[in-house]
Amino acid sequence: MQLSTLKTFLAIVDTGSLVRAAEQLNVTQSTVTARLKVLEGELGQILLKRHKSGVALTSAGLKFKRYAEVMTGLWRQALQETSLSAGIDSVCNLGCHPDLWPLLGRELHAAIQREQPRTALSAWPGDNAELEHWLRSGLIDAALTWQPTVRDEQTIHRLRSEPLILVSTRAGSPLRFDPDYVYVDAGEDFGRQHAAAYADAGTAKLTFGSAVWALDHLLEHGGSAYLPQRLVTAQLADGRLHRLADAPQFEREAYLISNDAAAAGWPWLAGLVERFI
Repeated sequence: MQLSTLKTFLAIVDTGSLVRAAEQLNVTQSTVTARLKVLEGELGQILLKRHKSGVALTSAGLKFKRYAEVMTGLWRQALQETSLSAGIDSVCNLGCHPDLWPLLGRELHAAIQREQPRTALSAWPGDNAELEHWLRSGLIDAALTWQPTVRDEQTIHRLRSEPLILVSTRAGSPLRFDPDYVYVDAGEDFGRQHAAAYADAGTAKLTFGSAVWALDHLLEHGGSAYLPQRLVTAQLADGRLHRLADAPQFEREAYLISNDAAAAGWPWLAGLVERFI
């Protein structure tokens, strides 16, 4: 199985068409067709069904897509790490949950960039499930996440605890039964604690899986929500948001999970983690 065959398959999936895949890869459509035929022959499965508007993945194609992405991703990483330019002696591919980027991710990324000039650094956004998958497949070397799932040959570093505080666009907003309350899913632990603290409050009409999205919603439409304290520092200072001081406060833990093989080349990691605890 050749890398060009995998890239062709992924190009067809991404563009939804053999013609557009050929244009993207700068090859003829017959070449694309031939590569797909070879791939399906090697696997013994039909990966794509053709129809008038393009192509669609079969169940086998859907399963294979994940492996094709991993294999091409590992190849890109191998090229990157074995073709380091002068002055670069290590690579750090960092994954970060989007809600953690404005809290710890940006600061951690800046510290590595500033203090480790011989390290090639990249950053990728992903939710907890994506970060876990990317770590397991080797597409990233470390993940900044809320979810401390760790597997063999990985190390978990507990970082800062982030207070979750109740804020509102109205200073006198009620602590309970606010019709504009927005529930922000901050994980299972928060869900249990929130349910215990607000057992009589009913179900929120709006729910967000991202604190950043919830903040944008509050600033545009008004309402109240539990958000990470450092995320709303500027809005509290300029009066766009108000902290409801009598409300219960919760905590959410942030973690850095590193692949041991990659971290073996980072003698600076322990000191960096210590500063972020």
